[in-house]
Amino acid sequence: MSNSETIGFIGLGVMGGPMCRNMALKHDGAVLAFDLSDDALKAVEEAGAQRVGSVVALAGEADVIFLSLPGGPQVEAVTGEIAKASGRCALVVDLSTTPVATARKVAADLAGHGIDFADAPVARTREAAQKGALAIMVGASDAVYARIRPMLDYIATDVTHGGDVGAGQVLKLVNNMLVFANTVALAEMMVLGEKAGVAPDVLLDAVSKGSGDSFVLRNHGLKAMLPRAFPDKAFSPEYVLKDISYVFELAEQSGVALPSADAARRYYEVATKTDLSGRYFPGVIELVERGVMARGKGGGA
Repeated sequence: MSNSETIGFIGLGVMGGPMCRNMALKHDGAVLAFDLSDDALKAVEEAGAQRVGSVVALAGEADVIFLSLPGGPQVEAVTGEIAKASGRCALVVDLSTTPVATARKVAADLAGHGIDFADAPVARTREAAQKGALAIMVGASDAVYARIRPMLDYIATDVTHGGDVGAGQVLKLVNNMLVFANTVALAEMMVLGEKAGVAPDVLLDAVSKGSGDSFVLRNHGLKAMLPRAFPDKAFSPEYVLKDISYVFELAEQSGVALPSADAARRYYEVATKTDLSGRYFPGVIELVERGVMARGKGGGA
């Protein structure tokens, strides 16, 4: 793809906003943006993106459209609008996390309108999105992957081509489930260590130098669980459960049992019934501290 061609970006949330900003700052051509939030649009306009009034208007002007949306239903709805617009758009790249089956269905629907599709869900934190240092897993044909790779480099430092459409979502769901389960395990061990007489900061420092080190420890553990910083409007237990539902949908389709993942899922289900609802998901450490899981209770704080 030529650097002078026009990029469209739909969905300027926690991750989408920073990604659109990076594209606007680094792309030689125009970057058009659409979101329902006026504040989100103002933020990307400061980086050079141009506000567009609707999905249809954006599809009429952009050569390739990137999506960063809450989940499968929103992706289906927006791509449906793009398909019906009969505009300039010839390629849609979905940076959201959706069911694998949704990615393949959307690809088939868009193909009927002469529009190519890639599922390219992103991993890592909001901070990584701001720095343009995300990891991206891509499901696309070789030709589509080659076309979008230069633009993915605007927002990521690590890009993996997993295979045809759907492969990106498979990789992302595996990644996320490991993060969610690892967070629960780390929460239990941090509380255990402290109650057994070791300060949490000492525990994390020591384990980070051993074989128990992990991305979750160095990011969620040190930056959220240690200081007990679980803000609102971050990746909440409700969002975790959305992604986990996609994992179990895929597991059912693939005939694979996931008992360990199911145990982790219960933590996030309980969290949604407490004051941790809507807050940053590593807050599940507070469930361990409160003994909520040991009591087998699903509510109360």
